[in-house]
Amino acid sequence: MDDLLRQLGTILRAMWRHRYLGTIVSWVTAAIAAASVFVMPDKYEASARIFVDTQSILQPLMSGLAVQPNVEQQVMMLSRTLLSRPNVEKLVRMADLDLGSKSKTQQDALVDGLIKTLSIQSAGRDNLYTLAYRDSNPDKAKRVVQSLTSIFVESSLGDKRKDTDTAKKFIEDQIRNYEKKLEEAESRLKEFKLRNIDQQTAEGKTGIDRITEISAQLSQARLELREAENSRDALKRQLVGEEPVLLPETVVPDSGIAIPEIDGRIEGMKRNLDALLQKYTEQHPDVLGTRRVIKELEEQKKQEIAARRKVAPGKAAPTASLNNNPVFQQLRVSLNESEATIASLKVRVAEYDSRYSRARESMKTMPQQEAEFSQLNRDYEIHKANYASLVSRRESASLTGELGSTSGVADFRLIDPPRVSPKPVAPNRMLLLIAALGASLGAGLFSSFAATQVRPVFHDSRTLREFTGLPLLGEVSLNRTEVQVRQQRRSLVRFFLAMGVLVLAFSLGIAYLFIKS
Repeated sequence: MDDLLRQLGTILRAMWRHRYLGTIVSWVTAAIAAASVFVMPDKYEASARIFVDTQSILQPLMSGLAVQPNVEQQVMMLSRTLLSRPNVEKLVRMADLDLGSKSKTQQDALVDGLIKTLSIQSAGRDNLYTLAYRDSNPDKAKRVVQSLTSIFVESSLGDKRKDTDTAKKFIEDQIRNYEKKLEEAESRLKEFKLRNIDQQTAEGKTGIDRITEISAQLSQARLELREAENSRDALKRQLVGEEPVLLPETVVPDSGIAIPEIDGRIEGMKRNLDALLQKYTEQHPDVLGTRRVIKELEEQKKQEIAARRKVAPGKAAPTASLNNNPVFQQLRVSLNESEATIASLKVRVAEYDSRYSRARESMKTMPQQEAEFSQLNRDYEIHKANYASLVSRRESASLTGELGSTSGVADFRLIDPPRVSPKPVAPNRMLLLIAALGASLGAGLFSSFAATQVRPVFHDSRTLREFTGLPLLGEVSLNRTEVQVRQQRRSLVRFFLAMGVLVLAFSLGIAYLFIKS
């Protein structure tokens, strides 16, 4: 610490020898700085305040129907990007600042200068923005702020409609693509259903449900067939115990030959057919089977008549015919009806058996068909859902565009119109004079220190011995005369007087500026 203080004292003693050089440098620097401060032109500030109202009554009403953008974020981004080069070039043309620019270089320099000097400040959450610009010409500053205010308001949502149209165009293209996909999926579903139309069932029944249903119908038909066969066998056993009775009959011509056994069966089958036609159509298996049995009985009757004619050709009809008693005749009719019912049930059993066999064969390919149908249906449902979503989004985009064009996303209110301060706001000459005084004093100290480094002087024997590294034999002290002491005092008075006048001059300048302001 002692060595540091000793070195500092040595430096100060060396600088004291060059105090007149420092005084001259301080005066010259102070004069130049003071002149620069007073020569600097006054600058006036023009400013305007804008309030951005982002609250709209339509936004909560249209919630869920239209897209609600983050208005505050958009306005904040707009304020940050307002001072872009295209906007500043537009401002230059609006404020007629380019009238004095004769070359491209001057115009670029003007734009760069405006970008650096224009100011946009936000008051935080209040959405209050202050636009400011400083210039030596107050009218020019006011024109610049007016133009900047117009650009800020006009640029609020200029691209909103363009963004909406672009989004709608993209959604329309996607809707057309999904329409084609839906048509292709529907065509594949139609082809699949036509190709497997035999396997389709109503009411959403599966193949297993269909087989179960057909199996139940087949079992019921077989049960009814067995019941009809048992009933027929019982009728046959009853007919065995009944004896026919011969009664005289009238002569019947050949054309009216009757065979009671076959005729009774035909009559029973016809009554059964009438009952079936009341419940089913002509294509029903029971109807078709009954008609086939009637046709076979008629053919059998014809063959029987032909056989009788061959047995007794040329003879007249017998004068008597076999006529059954009422019980025997009723049993024969019942037997014929039972035979007809059995024939119909056999046809039904055969049909159901055929259906059951076909259903079992189709069950072998049913898993593959179900997997294919599930794949087709899944693709169709996905395309349909995406298509419906895109249509909904298109309507939402339309509503958003209409909402933006009707009410606007934000309302820009001019709180304070552009105005110029009546007094210059820059430069701050008082602060600059204080800085100039400090700079001049610092320049004097620096010049004195630089002189000590250029022409070093040793003030004690220890410093000389340490610097040279040589042994010091001794030192001789100087005894000043009375004249030299007086000269030294006058020199000291002149130095402090010069520095005091310098500080006093700056103090008077600062006081003058304070009183003037």
